[in-house]
Amino acid sequence: MTQYICKHFKIQELVSKKVFKDRHNKAWELLDSRALETLDTLRDFVGVSLTVNDWSWGGGSQYRGLRTYGTPYFSKFSQHSFGRAFDVVSDDITAEEMRQAILTNPEIFPYVRAIELGTSWLHFDVRNARGEGEEIFTFHP
Repeated sequence: MTQYICKHFKIQELVSKKVFKDRHNKAWELLDSRALETLDTLRDFVGVSLTVNDWSWGGGSQYRGLRTYGTPYFSKFSQHSFGRAFDVVSDDITAEEMRQAILTNPEIFPYVRAIELGTSWLHFDVRNARGEGEEIFTFHP
């Protein structure tokens, strides 16, 4: 069986400390390949550094990718809980610029099904649903 492994992100950037400690590189199996491909495509498209979790280099974020039972922000029906969502930030581009890159180029981001609006980070997910008329579903927190 083959699996998608990001070219621009290490697994530590996508899962919590505990998941990495328990699974190491087997944690890739917990993440949806469509979401992983979208991360790489976004990084290639915008051409700047992007961050999901930064705990592995001393930052405070570890739950912007996969969220497992018993951790902060876990919700049993969240796309994060299924490895299908990421919250992305960048020092070089705003969340709104990332949202617009996806919304105005849906052919480049075919797996994105939902984007959260009005946040200082980009939330995207690859849920099994689309908005009205096949466009990307947008929602507010």
